[in-house]
Amino acid sequence: MAAVFAGLSPEAYRPHALHDAERMWPETNCYVDLWIEVLNAFGTVPEAMLGFTLTQDFEGDQFTFFKVPLEDLESLYGIRCTELAIYDRVETHVLAQLARGRLCLVELDSYFLPDTRGVAYRQEHGKTTVAVNRLDLEGRGLDYFHNAGFFRLDGEDFDGLFHRLDGPDDLPFLPYAEFAKFPAAPPDEAHLRREAERLLAVHFARRPAANPVAAFAAVFPAQVEAVAERPFGFFHKYAFNTLRQLGANFELAAAHLDWIAPDGGLAPAADAARRISETAKSVQFQLARAVTRKKFAPLATALDPAAEAWESLTAALAARFG
Repeated sequence: MAAVFAGLSPEAYRPHALHDAERMWPETNCYVDLWIEVLNAFGTVPEAMLGFTLTQDFEGDQFTFFKVPLEDLESLYGIRCTELAIYDRVETHVLAQLARGRLCLVELDSYFLPDTRGVAYRQEHGKTTVAVNRLDLEGRGLDYFHNAGFFRLDGEDFDGLFHRLDGPDDLPFLPYAEFAKFPAAPPDEAHLRREAERLLAVHFARRPAANPVAAFAAVFPAQVEAVAERPFGFFHKYAFNTLRQLGANFELAAAHLDWIAPDGGLAPAADAARRISETAKSVQFQLARAVTRKKFAPLATALDPAAEAWESLTAALAARFG
């Protein structure tokens, strides 16, 4: 049975240190978490890809759902990732690519993913991306990367994911999918460091023109008042797309800066990125209290330390990259 990473087992798999439970944000978003673990399984350094975090902006109703640019994956690791056309059954396409040593990334319904137990599994339908390492069509089984780990599912979950029990009147299952072609071997560290430094300068030049945390802070109390009028479950969606994306993004930025400059040359910038992350974590708890108690005044200045840290981060990187 074909697998991209042969011999990889969910039972023995050890997640990367970027997903350590002691981190402020052990999980970030499905796409970046997935690539961290895929690169870990490939035997290379995920920290090298994280320069794109500097481009995160506040988009008015959410922070940018940060994703590693596909061109960065190619220039750093030699991994070519492109869209997979779906014109047959999804599992048929995945099997065809697995046989050629390609990893398929497919948007699936978290309702059928047992690793989301307690959050979405058999509770709530939601879009998320997994990377399929092994697919057993006859045995109805799947080994997949998702969020902070590597997992297995089978049986009814397999049928649900791939809409195998749909009737003739159901809409066709046409998810967005990509496939990744891997080079024969991971790149060496010298290449990774050269290319990561170059990309960091490129992404720094593409940073938001104005402070995105300050822009969020200006509308945050009013947004929370509106959230408080919704069913409480909506709070989690709002927090995920604002404070969690902000905090997780900049914790990864700090890890990238530490890796880029192990001599401590970018320590002021890394420390500023961590302050943004820490503030977002703290404010998430304040957000929950505000929604529960309907008291919003303390939120007016809650994000000030993060906004100031973004300015410090920018100034520290400007001194290096201009």
